[in-house]
Amino acid sequence: MNTWTEIKITVNAKDVDRAGDIANVVVPYGIYIEDYTNLEQTVEDIAHVDLIDEDLLQKDRSRAYVHIYLEPGVSPAEAVAFLSERYSAEGIEHSIELLDCAEEDWRNNWKKYFSPLAVGEKIMIVPSWYENVDTQGRIPLSIDPGLAFGTGGHETTRLCLEMCEKYMKQGDSVLDVGCGSGILGIASLLMGASEAVGVDIDETAVRTAAENAEINGVSDRFTAICGSFTEKVKGKFDIVLANIVADAIIFLSKGVSDFMKDGAVYVMSGIIDTRADEVKAEVSKYFDIIEEHLDGGWVCLAAKRKSAA
Repeated sequence: MNTWTEIKITVNAKDVDRAGDIANVVVPYGIYIEDYTNLEQTVEDIAHVDLIDEDLLQKDRSRAYVHIYLEPGVSPAEAVAFLSERYSAEGIEHSIELLDCAEEDWRNNWKKYFSPLAVGEKIMIVPSWYENVDTQGRIPLSIDPGLAFGTGGHETTRLCLEMCEKYMKQGDSVLDVGCGSGILGIASLLMGASEAVGVDIDETAVRTAAENAEINGVSDRFTAICGSFTEKVKGKFDIVLANIVADAIIFLSKGVSDFMKDGAVYVMSGIIDTRADEVKAEVSKYFDIIEEHLDGGWVCLAAKRKSAA
C-alpha cells in the first residue's frame, strides 16, 4: 500500500487563515484546518445544539493546526523547508511535525523524489548527487536544496525561471528576493548574467545558496545575504526576482522599484490563482504588467516600472 505523509503545522489561532493560504502553495488539496477558537458558536450555527463533548471543550483555543497530506512521490523535506521559510517571512510563529515518519529518514529519503529536470529552453537542473547525466545540450545546474526551498520542480520556481530566461540579457545584474536554495540567481549566472545577489531571512537558505553557487562555479559572481533586502542590499539591478507569497509581493510592491534600473524587469511568482487579481491590483499601482503566465493554479507576473507621466 502506498503511504501518504501528514504534515501538522501548529500556529497561533489568529494566524491560521494566513497559514492555510501559504500551505496551499505546497498542495492545493488534502488540507484541513483544526481551529477551536469559536467552538460554541460554530456548533450552535451548524448543529443548533449547545451540548459539546468535554474533550472538545478542553482544546487549547489559542492554537490552531493546519494538516497537510502529501501523496506518495512528493518530497516532504522540500515542503517542510518551504513552509518554514514562508511562515518566518510572514512573521507567523509555528512548529511543524511530520507524522509517522522519523526525522532522520525524511531528511534523506526525499532525494528519491528529485531527478534531473529540463526547465525553459536552456537549463537542465541536476541533483548534486547524480553523475553522468545526459543534459541534452542544455546548461547543467547542479543543485542540492538541503532544507532550503527550491529545486525547480514546483510550478512557482519553474515559471519564475522561464520568465527570467525570456527577459534577461547577457551581462544583466540580478536580484533574487527570498532566494531559498539560490536556484534562480545561479541559473541567471549560468545563462549569462554578470552578477546575482540572493537575499533571504533564513540563515539555512543563505548558507545553502552560497554552497550551491560554489558547486556551480559561480561563487565569484554570486552574493548571498541574510536579512531584509531593503536594509541589506545596495545598488540597482536589471532583473528582480521574487518567488515568494502573495502577501509579501503586495508588501514589496512600492519599495522594490528603488532597486531597479531604468527598463528593469520585475518577475513575481508564488501567487496562487485565487489571489492573482488582488496582487495585480496592488502591483499595478507602481508597475505596468507586461506578461502573465498561469500553470497548475499558480500565477507568474512580469512587470516594468510605470513611466513618469
